[in-house]
Amino acid sequence: MSNPTINAVHVNTPLTNISVAFMQNATNFIADQVFPNVPVRFRSDRYYTFDRGYFNRDEAQERAPGAESAGAGFTVDSTPTYYARVFAYHHDIADQIRANADPQVDMDRLAAQQVAQTLMIRREKSWVQKFFVGGVWTGGDVDGVAGTPSSGEVRHWSDYTNGDPIGDVDTAKAAILESTGFLPNTLVLGYRVFDALKRHPDIIDLIKYSGGVSPSNPALVTPSALAAVFGVERVVIASAIENTGLEGETNAHSFIAGKKAMLCHAAPAAGLMTPTAGYTFSWNGFMGQSNANGFATKRFYMDTKESTRIEGQMAYDQKVISAELGYFWDTIVA
Repeated sequence: MSNPTINAVHVNTPLTNISVAFMQNATNFIADQVFPNVPVRFRSDRYYTFDRGYFNRDEAQERAPGAESAGAGFTVDSTPTYYARVFAYHHDIADQIRANADPQVDMDRLAAQQVAQTLMIRREKSWVQKFFVGGVWTGGDVDGVAGTPSSGEVRHWSDYTNGDPIGDVDTAKAAILESTGFLPNTLVLGYRVFDALKRHPDIIDLIKYSGGVSPSNPALVTPSALAAVFGVERVVIASAIENTGLEGETNAHSFIAGKKAMLCHAAPAAGLMTPTAGYTFSWNGFMGQSNANGFATKRFYMDTKESTRIEGQMAYDQKVISAELGYFWDTIVA
C-alpha cells in the first residue's frame, strides 16, 4: 500500500507564536547610566564653572581687636559651552513589501526597533570616544601591561599572580580625593574586564568570606559585590556590542567599550554648584520631544517612493565637566 510523503501532508508555513530577532537589551548601553542627563531647551548654551582652588585654601587669620577680617573671593568662568549635534537614521517600508509580509512580521515595529537600536549604538560609541579613552582624565591615565610596569603602567588585572586591581583602584581613589576633595563613586568596566575580575583570587577571597556562602548560595561576583569590594557606590558594566562588518559581508561583532576601565565621581543628578566628571546635554526642545533624552521618532508616507518612512533623531552633547574627577585604565586586561 502506498502512503503519502511527509511533504505531501504538510506545507511549511511560518510559526505564529515565535520569531527571532537579536535586539540588544537596553541595559547593555551605559551612555545614559554613568553621568547625569541635562535636558536643555536650546541647541547650544553656556554654563558656569568655579575654580576648586578657591574653595580649598586656608586663608583665615586670627583677628585683632578692631581689625579687618582676612578675606578673599573666587572666580567664575562662563565660557564653557555645549552644542547638541543631531543624529538621525531611518528605515523605509515599501508598500509592496508590507503587502507581501506574513502576519508574524510586524514591519512598523521591527523598523522602529532597528532605528532606536541604531541610534543607541551611535550614542554608546560617542560616549566611549568622549569619555572611555586615554588622554581625557587628568586624575590619572594608566595602561595595563603584561610585563614589569614602568611609569604610567600597571599589571593586567587578568594576571592573577601579579595583577592588583583592588590596590590600583585604591590608588586612583586616593589620587582623585587628594586633588579634588571628592571621593569617586562610580567604576565603569568593559565587559571583558568584568569577566576577568570575577575570577581574580583577591576578589573571590573577599567575597567568599563575607558570609552566607554554601552550595545553594555560592559566592557570586556581581556588580554590587564588586562595588563593595572596591568601596564605590556602583559598578557599571559596558556590554553593548556593534557589528562593524558592512552589509553583505561577514558579521564582525565586538564590545564597543573594549578592555578598559574608568573610575570617576559622577553626580547623582545635575544641579547648581554640583561637581561631576561629565554631563550629557540632551536637546529635548527639538522636534517637540517630551522625553528627557532628546530622542524622537516620526512616521510619514512618501508618495514618490510608495513607502512609509520610520525615522528617528537624537540630539545631544556629551561633555567632560571636570577632568580631575576621572581616572582611566587602558587595555587593563590581556
